[in-house]
Amino acid sequence: MSAAVAWDVAPAPVRVPVRPARPQLVSVPTGAAVPEVPATPVRITRAGRLALTLTVVVAAVALAVALFSGGASATVIDHSTTVGAGQTLSEIATQQLPQLPMAEAVAQLQIANDLTGSDIHAGQTLLIPRVG
Repeated sequence: MSAAVAWDVAPAPVRVPVRPARPQLVSVPTGAAVPEVPATPVRITRAGRLALTLTVVVAAVALAVALFSGGASATVIDHSTTVGAGQTLSEIATQQLPQLPMAEAVAQLQIANDLTGSDIHAGQTLLIPRVG
């Protein structure tokens, strides 16, 4: 009986963990060896077409507003004057536009000459707008 028992108690096979195979390097063709791949057309979804259309429409409207907004209120130039040494913008405004209050006359001169402030220098030519 002991022999029969010995046959039944066989050692279990040992499981050795198998490491996954490492990826191997692959040669990639370069230069003239690269095969010619036909270009696939770009496909835009419905949402993409809508966004593109809205962007173009908004840009066109903004351009139209920018181009046509200055037409009705364009300043008409009456004459020009040259700034003398020591003259200020407010002095020129009161001399050239006596019918307007000084603040409004200065503002009219700034608009007509594209001035961002009240800085002017001797020898500069200022355009005097027509009032009325």
